[in-house]
Amino acid sequence: MAKAKSAFVCTECGAEYRKWQGQCSSCQEWNTLSEVRLSAARPGAASGGGAAGRGGYAGSLSREVVDLAQVDLGEVPRLSSTFEEFDRVLGGGLVPGSAVLLGGHPGAGKSTLLLQTACKLAQQRRVLYVTGEESLSQVAMRAHRLQLPTQGLKMLAETSIETILGVAERERPDILIIDSIQTTHLEDIASAPGGVAQVRESAAALTRFAKQSSTVLLLVGHVTKDGTLAGPKVLEHMIDASLLLEGGADSRFRTLRGQKNRFGAVNELGVFAMLEHGLKEVKNPSAIFLSRTEEQAPGSLVMVVWEGTRPILVEVQALLDDSALGNPRRVALGLDQNRLAMLLAVLHRHGGLFTGDQDVFLNVVGGVKVLETSADLAVLLAVVSSLQSRPLARELVVFGEVGLSGEIRPVPSGQERIVEAAKHGFRRAIVPRANAPRQAPAGMEVVAVDKLADALEAL
Repeated sequence: MAKAKSAFVCTECGAEYRKWQGQCSSCQEWNTLSEVRLSAARPGAASGGGAAGRGGYAGSLSREVVDLAQVDLGEVPRLSSTFEEFDRVLGGGLVPGSAVLLGGHPGAGKSTLLLQTACKLAQQRRVLYVTGEESLSQVAMRAHRLQLPTQGLKMLAETSIETILGVAERERPDILIIDSIQTTHLEDIASAPGGVAQVRESAAALTRFAKQSSTVLLLVGHVTKDGTLAGPKVLEHMIDASLLLEGGADSRFRTLRGQKNRFGAVNELGVFAMLEHGLKEVKNPSAIFLSRTEEQAPGSLVMVVWEGTRPILVEVQALLDDSALGNPRRVALGLDQNRLAMLLAVLHRHGGLFTGDQDVFLNVVGGVKVLETSADLAVLLAVVSSLQSRPLARELVVFGEVGLSGEIRPVPSGQERIVEAAKHGFRRAIVPRANAPRQAPAGMEVVAVDKLADALEAL
């Protein structure tokens, strides 16, 4: 019997070491090495004896060298997921032979979204749903509660990759769903399911099957406490698309954001509402994020952010209060807290407004996370509104990036943002001068500004 060998693998970058050390030499992260047990090499798998000896390889082998100009560029038809918002995040639909990883916190709705997709697709496609966390009766109960069509959907309760691939070879599904990748395991690897080696090799075996058989592979992944996908970092390099389903326990809205996509735009955003009968797509997200009160309060302002390929109108709220502490608090929900501190310094230096004795609280309504700099000007104007206890007009919309010297910089797709605001009834916009259109939309006044002082005067 061959002696079991072990190695130490970094969970962040996948680098392997013969012994444990505190810091990974490849990615410079600390305390990320975990021990994995390696199995003895199988006969015939050592050298170039086929794909069995190529651990982690997820493609089809080509023995011949070809010219790039000779590669077939035939259009690959996409499969609709039956959800327009899901298709938008995917870049237009599911691509045959692709591997998609769907992550999210417990209770976010990952299994619900995939079960709804699987039941609807099963009416016209061959779909195999593999569950490793729930029994078949539990999945059936959820489908019955959601009032989904269950005819035609093939189910399998299994965690062994060898068995799953054997059934997939026999059934030849168009879509293969694994719920979840952390529960699967390979018999040849002597470690518990969810470990670094198990997750990496299981994902590699499934992805290799998907690419060789042109099967759409959908994997459910767990997340860590800080919201990142659990497992080795190399897992995200193997798959073609990485999606994250976000949503607080106190909110019925869920946002699906693309973090990696080889077939579409990154940072695309899809919005869903969790209802009694499952997730329902929200085709006009701006409408739900603009459900404002009748009485306009100080510190409330609407801004236009760009998510993926479309503009979305969201409300930002600021609250300033006298601080009883020597170091005033700076709290930002949905925005970068460090950028907030920088903007407050710009407001003091170039706007003449001092907030060093104020606690500043900032919130983006609806739980949206704003990742771009076009929200800078709206944040500062909301802070000024709360500081001076002066409500802003309800029909006002603002966007623009603020530089350290107080200049208002242009942002991408400024024309589309203004048009989207006009569609929702806004009549006045404060925008960077470089984003001002030659002809404003009917009924809208566009105020172009160059400096922060100009924007404060325009209020």
